[in-house]
Order: sequence, then C-alpha cells, then structure tokens
Amino acid sequence: MDETGAPVIIEYKRTRDKEVVTQALSYLAWLNDSHAEFEGLVQDRLGAEAAGSVDWNRPRIVCVAGDFTPHTVVALEMIRQRIDLVAYRVFEDVVTLRLVASFTGTPTTPVVPRARAVPGTAAPTETEERRTPGGGKTVQQHLDAAPQELKDLFADLDAVLTESGSVQREALQCYFAYRRMKNVASVKVQPRKRALVVTLKVDPDSVKLVEGFTRDVRGIGFHGTGALEVRIRSHADLERAGDLIRRSVEAG
Repeated sequence: MDETGAPVIIEYKRTRDKEVVTQALSYLAWLNDSHAEFEGLVQDRLGAEAAGSVDWNRPRIVCVAGDFTPHTVVALEMIRQRIDLVAYRVFEDVVTLRLVASFTGTPTTPVVPRARAVPGTAAPTETEERRTPGGGKTVQQHLDAAPQELKDLFADLDAVLTESGSVQREALQCYFAYRRMKNVASVKVQPRKRALVVTLKVDPDSVKLVEGFTRDVRGIGFHGTGALEVRIRSHADLERAGDLIRRSVEAG
C-alpha cells in the first residue's frame, strides 16, 4: 500500500521492459478479483485499521526495468490505469532510479493559467464529478465552486509545484496529489475560507512554525504526504512558502 492507502503492484525485471507491463497487468486483474484476500493479508501484516483503509478506487502499478521502449510508453497512454515506469542503473554499489513516465489513469481537467484560459475547455470527467463516499464534494468540485481569485492562486501554486517537469498532479477524492514516485505535496481547496491547505514532506521540527500559516500535523492526521501543513490565502503566502515547497519536491 502506498501513502494514500492504494494497493500497489511492483513488478521488476533485470533486463529491458520485456513483459514487465503485461505481467503487472495480469497481477492487477488478480488483485481486482481478490479484495478480501488482500485485505486479509493487510490485516495480518499491518492490523485491522490499515485493512479498513484500503482505497480500491485507484490501484497502482510500478514497473521497474533496465529501460523501456518508446512503444511501451505510447501503448500505456491508451490504457486507463495508474502506472509508473521506473528505469534503474547500477554503478558499482550504487543503484539509481529514474521515473521514465507516469500515467494517472483517468485524465483530470488541466489547470489553465488565468492569462491563457480559453472557453470551451473539457468537461469534468466521471471521476471528478463523483462525490465522496460521505456525500460531500470532491476536491475538483470545491475548486470549480471557488471564487476566481482562489482559482488563480491555485493555478499559480500548481505552476510552482510542477515547474521541475517531473511532478505529476492527480485529482483524488479529497485533495490534489502531487507526486513523483511518492507524494511530494497534497492540496485541499477551502472555498469558504478562501484558502489552499498544502501538506508538505518537510520535518516540522526544522521549521519555525507561524500561527495561521504553518503547523505540525503529526498528532492530528493528514492525507498521506508529510507532517507540515501550510495554509495559503494570498500570493504573499505562496511566495513565503516557496522554499518549503521546493524542499518537499526535492525530498520526493
């Protein structure tokens, strides 16, 4: 299970990508038919609370191989599954990992910067329109209902989080997840409070906490990313949070 509670299949081949993806997809087919068996295994290893938190909405595949052909990348663009392709290299006693491609499964509505917004953008997908199990709105619906200045602030935050080119954004039920191979940030939208709540992978003990701006959420709970919460209400807040955001991205 990853930090969001989603089941993860990791398939590894020592050579190039021969059969690594097809084998992983066959395991996914087994997983989809074996919820009870998987939850039983989670309960045995991690306890009843973890077993009850398994998120079956978006199982994930991580394929690791020496390299991947362009044909594999193109083919996976046609498959609506969450799949990460990771290439490895061995240098004497050091192993390096490189994220080749990341597919989020169901596509999300892109964040269009306000200066480039155009009419007639794509309608929300079925996943985005679906409400949370408790009947509340999804994070995409909260963003759609937000005042324009909060949408503009979100677009600028999104640009900062993804400026490296290696961070992918994915709309989950309660928050937007920004990730490489793991989450580097999660963002919740609070239209009524006109705020963006960002959780970062930064040690709160390394930060001078400021009331109303940053707080340690280790004893409160958070959405599978890190323990530092940053509340952004203005572009001044976003600028002030820039160094913390970059630290979290680098840590991911």
